[in-house]
Amino acid sequence: MASQKEIIATIVKALDSKRAEDIKAVGIRDLTILADYFIIANGTSSTQTKALADYVEYELKKLGEEPVRTEGYSEANWIILDYTDIMVHIFNKETRDFYKLEKLWQDGEFIDISEYITKE
Repeated sequence: MASQKEIIATIVKALDSKRAEDIKAVGIRDLTILADYFIIANGTSSTQTKALADYVEYELKKLGEEPVRTEGYSEANWIILDYTDIMVHIFNKETRDFYKLEKLWQDGEFIDISEYITKE
């Protein structure tokens, strides 16, 4: 069983390697019982959004982690991968701009993930 830090690192690296935009990790443990962390990112098309979600699932499966639930694959505007204490939200750009999840959870703890992001 992988640690939360390992899972977050794997998710962020997977998203980054497939060119996800504006990746954020928010600690929400003190705000809700939904999860401990949200990882939020967006793709530039429904094809990329699906590819991002598929690759996150693929990389986490190698760690022995399976989502308890996935939603949104059919439209690919907002795909949710639920790993119980870590939820991954992969949006298309317009949907992310509309729902503004980071603003909704702005009282959460924004985690520094820069060590997992490749510099251009």
